[in-house]
Amino acid sequence: MNADTTIRLQPHEIALLRGGPRAAVTVAVVGLHLRGAAEAGRPGTIRAREAVIADAIPGQPPSPLPPLESAVRASLHEPCGLRKLVKRSDVRLAVALMRVPLAEAGLLRYPLLGPTRAARRHVRALRERHVLPTGRRGLTDDDVLLLVALHGEAALRALVPRFALRAGLLARAKVADKGFHGSPRGGGTGGVGHHYCGSGGGGSD
Repeated sequence: MNADTTIRLQPHEIALLRGGPRAAVTVAVVGLHLRGAAEAGRPGTIRAREAVIADAIPGQPPSPLPPLESAVRASLHEPCGLRKLVKRSDVRLAVALMRVPLAEAGLLRYPLLGPTRAARRHVRALRERHVLPTGRRGLTDDDVLLLVALHGEAALRALVPRFALRAGLLARAKVADKGFHGSPRGGGTGGVGHHYCGSGGGGSD
């Protein structure tokens, strides 16, 4: 089945095919942040904001949130970390409902609902078509969401680094060896590639 012609995928759907529920919820959180509907709470948590302001038109109500974003925002009645957020019942239901049309389009397998070969091929083609830039200049919010859906943590570090770090979407940096001696947690390679590039591209996030 040709995914390009059977279904037009939204960023959170692409993220689900690429990285599962956590990736889809991450895109939803970033979408809420870009709309002004969510912000970082206590370190490592996300919280809802009182009003959705980013896409509001004077004299008109803001456009409705996509179902997954709506479920995520409703679940942020108190600051919540990403891991806990993914497990909340409303969010899990929204993800389950997302899977139905994807499975019907031949992009998810029954019964385990992993991505099909066609889905992996489609995501790979999108990644090749939408190369991750070094910063956010010139990108629309829709561009940012698509890139986060396709490139995951690398896109978070490049495009919304401050929010992603404060909200717990990225692991905090391990202290580098340079300039710090005798740290019992030094050594190891587990943190390589997951550090926070706070001075890298990105403008306001």
